[in-house]
Amino acid sequence: MSRWIDLDTPHGPVRAWRADPGVPSHRAVVVLQEIFGANAHIRAVTERLAAAGFTAMAPSLYDPVAPGVELDYDEAGTQRGVALRNELGFDRAVDVVRVAAEELQQEGLRVGAVGFCWGGSVAFLANARLGLPAVSYYGARTLPFLDEPLRTSMMFHFGDKDTSIPPEAIEQHRLKQPSATVHVYPGVGHAFNRDVDNHVFDPSTAALAWQRTLDFLEENLR
Repeated sequence: MSRWIDLDTPHGPVRAWRADPGVPSHRAVVVLQEIFGANAHIRAVTERLAAAGFTAMAPSLYDPVAPGVELDYDEAGTQRGVALRNELGFDRAVDVVRVAAEELQQEGLRVGAVGFCWGGSVAFLANARLGLPAVSYYGARTLPFLDEPLRTSMMFHFGDKDTSIPPEAIEQHRLKQPSATVHVYPGVGHAFNRDVDNHVFDPSTAALAWQRTLDFLEENLR
């Protein structure tokens, strides 16, 4: 079962797409969007997690500044997404994640986070600031925060052809967060999991990273 729900956050109401598994679960995941909003792709990721046995929730992170935004994967959508990301800022994004996680925790669920692109960097902060086990897919804006200590298990996924995250940036993740697991996939670039965009999607890499993500969540949300 999937539907929109409302979260009451310190920055006003925020919608969240919630997907529940077909059988009772004790585990939950907060899914954190790319700069394009809590769109059909992010909602599909949420539903895939539910199919794997996790209660999953994807808050519409831009709602405090622009409710209900879903952007196209074109230049105009990218520019609008960057502007909204900058307007919202990381602190307010983390506040929204906190509310989503607390709602799930109040149901007795163990909660982790999975984020993509900008949401991958938010996922890192969900670990460092909220203590959620987290998986970050190609989070290109994490570097300024790497001195913040992790509070629990962390996994990073990167493509070695991702121009937004050069090899020296990936190495900084390894050096500053030695307890984290860092996977680097050869021959792929940014957004390799975005299966609605043939320009970036890499099926074999996405499948491997997804299985590693599920294994990580299974292990850390027991």
